[in-house]
Amino acid sequence: MRRPSFFEGVVVALIVSVVAAAVFTVPAMLFGGGGVHRLVIAGIGFAYVLYLLARSRERVGRVTVVALWLGLAAATWLLAPPLLIYVAVHIGMVWLIRSLYFHASVLSALADLGLNGLALTAALWAGMQTHSLWLGIWCFFLVQALFVAIPPQWRRPQPGPLPTRDATDCFETAHQAAESALRRFSSVR
Repeated sequence: MRRPSFFEGVVVALIVSVVAAAVFTVPAMLFGGGGVHRLVIAGIGFAYVLYLLARSRERVGRVTVVALWLGLAAATWLLAPPLLIYVAVHIGMVWLIRSLYFHASVLSALADLGLNGLALTAALWAGMQTHSLWLGIWCFFLVQALFVAIPPQWRRPQPGPLPTRDATDCFETAHQAAESALRRFSSVR
């Protein structure tokens, strides 16, 4: 399975924001907003986690991840922290799953954490400016679509193995390696 693209993320953002706004509207009018907010947040988070797991190349631990996500989501629901902390817990779970399944280095995971913070900030700003749940969710997932631009691993490329040579050519190989090291050493200064 190939890595998701930015445009796929934009489509996911559009679908999730439209569905979440539609699902939120009727129950919020009938039952009030507090519990419905939390239910919509948990539903969006779970749907996005399932999407990430479906798009990941890794096959190990999926059932465990879903079970842990459901357990943590239920515990957060029962503890009923303030709404911003509730949202942060769900974003943290998304970040952790994305870090485990899409990133191979700590720097990539930290960049993803920063992207999640930026997405939350954009969502809060858009929601506060427009008073639109749809636009807040759209902005959040639009920024989330940028996670595909984070390289899975931030390392300098390692040079490949030296080509194999005959035993009679060992001196020449050592001589070339020494000259190469001297060139690198002299260029550093």
